[in-house]
Amino acid sequence: MKDTFQRNINYLRISVTDRCNLRCVYCMPEQGVDLACHEDILRLEEIARVVHSAVLAGIRKVRFTGGEPLVRKNIVDLVAMVNDIPEIDDIALTTNGILLPEMAGRLRKAGLTRVNISLDTLSPEKFSRVTRGGLLSKAWLGVESAREAGFNPVKINTVAIRGFNDDEILDFVDLTRKVPLHIRFIELMPIGAGEEAARSQYISTPELLKTISRKVKLVPEKEVAGSGPARYYRIPGAPGTVGFISPISNHFCDSCNRLRLTSEGLLRPCLHSPTEIDLKTPLRNGASEIEIASIIKLAINSKPERHDMSNTGWQGNRRIMNQIGG
Repeated sequence: MKDTFQRNINYLRISVTDRCNLRCVYCMPEQGVDLACHEDILRLEEIARVVHSAVLAGIRKVRFTGGEPLVRKNIVDLVAMVNDIPEIDDIALTTNGILLPEMAGRLRKAGLTRVNISLDTLSPEKFSRVTRGGLLSKAWLGVESAREAGFNPVKINTVAIRGFNDDEILDFVDLTRKVPLHIRFIELMPIGAGEEAARSQYISTPELLKTISRKVKLVPEKEVAGSGPARYYRIPGAPGTVGFISPISNHFCDSCNRLRLTSEGLLRPCLHSPTEIDLKTPLRNGASEIEIASIIKLAINSKPERHDMSNTGWQGNRRIMNQIGG
């Protein structure tokens, strides 16, 4: 279905939980956040009902996010439920990778198509610092498990942060020479706990490209499988690629194709806009799939033309990233 700006909205990102087994500094404040009560979180069957309804509004691609989606009990069963919906042709998941070693094979068998793994540093010490206690060895084992399970592509999401990992940019790029990983550098956005850091630690995509191009030749590459906005490059002959996601320096709002569903059943037409449309109440009041689809169509038609993060930051938004879904 097209929105009022003639964008084809075919992609639904679903946060299945606001809980996470890490505490990344730009995602969650040090003191933590108030987590939603169990009864306020959509049940797996309710999420599946939303997807059944969403296909009536043109949704064809689904991504599960969190928090950390793999801490959600029976997430493999949810993947299988969505995989049984014929109209859905792509099911992906964004994870920190910690729990992938024990789950990658089952997720693949259930119908998961692709995984994106968030990894901001290759230094064990810095990984522990940015995640407030996480182990890089466990995250990297998750990367290897995803490849062994047959996921292709395996994408690494790396938020570029000045003064933290800007000295590792070329190390990440060099990974693509060795293994068929798709490294995507993401600009730090002024969202929630990361708003203050974004003022001083933001690195733009043009600056990253300039830094990399001084040492490495990159050639433009065709889009890697997925629904994302990354622009891709490749070192000639390398099995992997280098991508750049530029929500601030070169926002991709004119081609945005997504809606977000929070774990509490609120449909968010735009990441930056505080507008949220309640799906949980009609779901629990017995609304039909057609009725839920009509609400989803309303959300599609309420998508703004673009975000204004560059100018306004996160003002007016009461949620942080783990409560919305990445």
